[in-house]
Amino acid sequence: MMNVAVRKAYPGFTLDVAWDAGDEVVALFGPSGAGKSLTLQCLAGLVRPDAGRIVVNGRIFDDVARGVHLVPQARRLGYVFQVVALFGPSGAGKSLTLQCLAGLERPDAGRIVVNGRIFDDVARGVHLVPQARRLGYVFQGYALFPHLTVAENVGFGLRGRAKAERSRRTAAVLDRLELAALAGRRPRELSGGQQQRVALGRALAPDPEVLLLDEPLSALDAPLRRQLRGELGALLREWGRTVVLVTHDLAEAYELGDRLVLYEGGRLVQAGPKAELLTRPANETVARLLGMRNVVRGAVIKATPDRVEIGWRGQTVEAVNSPTAPYLAAPGTPVTFVVRPEHVRLVRKDRTGPDPVHHLNLLRGVIVGEVDHGTAWTLLFRLDAPGSPSQGDYDLEVEIPRLVYEILGIARDRRWEVSMHRGALEVLPGVGP
Repeated sequence: MMNVAVRKAYPGFTLDVAWDAGDEVVALFGPSGAGKSLTLQCLAGLVRPDAGRIVVNGRIFDDVARGVHLVPQARRLGYVFQVVALFGPSGAGKSLTLQCLAGLERPDAGRIVVNGRIFDDVARGVHLVPQARRLGYVFQGYALFPHLTVAENVGFGLRGRAKAERSRRTAAVLDRLELAALAGRRPRELSGGQQQRVALGRALAPDPEVLLLDEPLSALDAPLRRQLRGELGALLREWGRTVVLVTHDLAEAYELGDRLVLYEGGRLVQAGPKAELLTRPANETVARLLGMRNVVRGAVIKATPDRVEIGWRGQTVEAVNSPTAPYLAAPGTPVTFVVRPEHVRLVRKDRTGPDPVHHLNLLRGVIVGEVDHGTAWTLLFRLDAPGSPSQGDYDLEVEIPRLVYEILGIARDRRWEVSMHRGALEVLPGVGP
């Protein structure tokens, strides 16, 4: 049983809620900024309410009137923390955001609040120094101290603590990151992957509340980067704290991040769970940032709550309408839709006919160009249709594995039929150009 009745006030926002729950799953639902995450932080003991009480299974977690506040470790609650990936092109402002979070840069306006602690509030003149923020920071290039050993680098943030505690914590981090055998080496004697682990260990050793990672894998070659990406993801989830990751690698952002925050030109263009962004981009800028290279403009033929029929280059294609925010424009309205290159399929010619279940939106045309990526090919496909192609010399990019390219004899046979499942087409919100 759970009884929650809390009040917590911040400048410009006040949480004031009261609810009860039994053994069922409780979903806190509402728009962004409504106070759902703040409620969880109060439950977890990360934020102390200003008033009220929290009782879980008969145990009093908080009772402000009686001065009771149970520390997080004593609450025996599981709390799922997120890896937030700041994604966007170089120069978009991702690393600058991390520097503001860390206190290395002072913002000109606005505020930063982490777990209820105000790091910056420009209007009130608040600026917490970096040392007081309890954040771990892994810099681009790692910034290891060349004159210190691995153990000394890892233990650098523990200075000021008792010698025994410093030694114990350093040894534990070295062991967890499989660096114990390298404890006496200098950074110049390490591989790129080992240096990355030392930098991560130095950031984790003080047990920070939030870990900041500024492109932690960018200095590594591609094979090692893929290997360490999986290891880093497992480590971050085992550590169980909030992580803010900066990257311009979409695969890295998607594999490591739970939530994506997209930047473009110093602005946030969309933020949300990664699956939402990849399937429901807010606009053309977001779609292109997320690798949806086929951005196509047409006109609405018919829009219903279930489907949108679109006229495009003399063809008719269908898209599944959004169940949460259906696009219901009038016939003739200009519209933009996107489809990922890997979701455009070639229809095999050795089959008796297209499978109506899998092959929808059938389009005939010719391959007018191609790009060899080594393990995959990008084909530039132009429709058999009047007028100018949608993307210069071609209409669609089609991405296929190298083996499929060879089996189908693409190099010899350039005329094909392609299909796009209606669920793979995403109609962008708003009115197209």
